[in-house]
Amino acid sequence: MEKLVIPSGESFELKQSDILVVDTLIMEDSSKIILNRNKADNFIHAKVIKTGNNCMIIGNGKVGLDGEKGLGGYTAVGPCKDGIPGGRGTPGTSATHGVNLFLYFDQIDIEGKLLFELSGGNGGDGGRGGNGGGGSPGTRLCAGGNGGAGGDGSRGGDGGNGGNLTFTTKGAGNLRSLLGNKIQIRVYGGSGGLGGDGGLGGLAGLVSAGRTSQDGDLGPNGKTGESGKSGKNGAIYFEEN
Repeated sequence: MEKLVIPSGESFELKQSDILVVDTLIMEDSSKIILNRNKADNFIHAKVIKTGNNCMIIGNGKVGLDGEKGLGGYTAVGPCKDGIPGGRGTPGTSATHGVNLFLYFDQIDIEGKLLFELSGGNGGDGGRGGNGGGGSPGTRLCAGGNGGAGGDGSRGGDGGNGGNLTFTTKGAGNLRSLLGNKIQIRVYGGSGGLGGDGGLGGLAGLVSAGRTSQDGDLGPNGKTGESGKSGKNGAIYFEEN
């Protein structure tokens, strides 16, 4: 295109392609460019870039989904039987990585602030283990059942890596003075999901009369799941055109 104007408060999304080529790119106040998250690398080529206040170029990773709680145990039918253990939670899914953006231009004019959001997504938390079932009651002839073990919590998903941002222009080194002021960049790695809590152990079966036999034992709690790994931070590069 010769000229692309993104009106104030609106978004332009790269859907089918991962490349935007335009002579003049104008982003009015609070406008956004949504990068193609289905592609690891995206490219923007423009001779002139002009942005207003609070503009954003977004290519952050998607967050992972939380795992589901495990099935709860139950009390078995009949006297003096141990409770059924709770099921394990399902794992949280891993997040996706932030997009790598390659930005080529000859001239840039930033009126307010331009934010590049390329951080990795956060991993989903692991599912909690199901609670154990209670032991069934005892009688004078047999001990109460033991509570079922709580299900183990599941692992959290891994966080996504932050994307890399590469500026390619003449006098690229001069852009460094704009960082943190007119140009704000987020290329953080996503946090790993938390491991799921273990389920509670089931209650002990009790002897209601006679006490010639003993009560059962409480079931052990499930183990906490392992947390996912955090993603790596991305990098910022300046290359001369």
